[in-house]
Amino acid sequence: MLQLDVLLEQSYSEMVEIRRYLHQHPELSFQEVETPKYIANYHRELGHEVREGVGERGVVATLKGAKPGPKVALRADFDALPIQDEKDIPYRSTVPGVMHACGHDGHTAELLVLAKALNTIKDELAGTIVFIHQHAEEYAPGGAIAMIEDGCLEGVDVIFGTHLWATEATGKIQYNTGPLMAAADRFEITVHGKGGHGAQPHYTKDSILIGSQIVQSLQHVVSRRVDPQESAVLSIGHFEAKNAFNVIADSAKMIGTVRTFSEEVQNNIIEDMEEIIKGVASSYGAKADFSYYKGYPALINHQQEGELIKKVALDTPGITEVEFAKPQMGGEDFAYYLNHVKGAFFFTGAKRADITDPYPHHHPKFDFDEKAMLLAAKMLGRLTLEYVGERS
Repeated sequence: MLQLDVLLEQSYSEMVEIRRYLHQHPELSFQEVETPKYIANYHRELGHEVREGVGERGVVATLKGAKPGPKVALRADFDALPIQDEKDIPYRSTVPGVMHACGHDGHTAELLVLAKALNTIKDELAGTIVFIHQHAEEYAPGGAIAMIEDGCLEGVDVIFGTHLWATEATGKIQYNTGPLMAAADRFEITVHGKGGHGAQPHYTKDSILIGSQIVQSLQHVVSRRVDPQESAVLSIGHFEAKNAFNVIADSAKMIGTVRTFSEEVQNNIIEDMEEIIKGVASSYGAKADFSYYKGYPALINHQQEGELIKKVALDTPGITEVEFAKPQMGGEDFAYYLNHVKGAFFFTGAKRADITDPYPHHHPKFDFDEKAMLLAAKMLGRLTLEYVGERS
């Protein structure tokens, strides 16, 4: 363990260099071309077995230890977001309207350098390590499900992953032994009314009024139809009915999201939404279309692997706080991996010490403490060694 820590510390400057290069050259979900090439070339230079185009754009590299043992997978995502980088820094994005605003550049850098460190001690390693570099985490259906279908988990016994968390202090690890992140769904509602002159509303079926009533009524789904001991969120993020100021709109469109942990709650919400939407529209003599798209499932850690994260974190130099993480309502397609093999996901604090109120993830000025990458790499490396040590 100490040897691995030393190797990672010696390569920290390379980790920062990789992260900043990727930050300057971001690529959007399902449009990644140069990033997977960069990743594949790095692993090839280490002598790893490499598969490109996994699930279309993912990369899977394999390192075989000298001794028999289990097969451990480590995952990092590498896609960026359609956001203009507004940071005044030397390594800001060079691609207009695209930036790494969620830490995926850091995830990739830490896994690459960890792969290099583990390769250095491969003659002492037991088992096989699979480095899963995933495309398109940010945009459903995501890259995980396609990579799994393409065999990235073949023979894998366990998988671990982490997310740099820029709103939590560097040195903090947040773990969980059950539900950690919610299922993230999307829905669309289109109200078909009857437009007309704004001065003659009695001749119309006002789609904006009907849509507003639907929005109001949907707020009762979680507050009055979901068990208070269950977690759920229903939010409308888009309401559009373009028209002149003196024209009553013929139609109105709403788009929103639902977040749940329980499949039963999720299905009940869908049924309740459909009943409310159709009922409200019908009461005004109008019609409404309702489309619901299930996104990533809930991310639920396996208990033993979640407890292993806690054990390793408590013994890792540089980790100053280990905290049980409350479930987050954000989504993460790492959930798909955990539906196929045992494993766990955790958060690595990455708040910059020079910023009192850090910008949140997906913000144009998002950034993180690069020292957190070293801690994340140590955690993933130590989890790997601990797991194979217990089972070899």
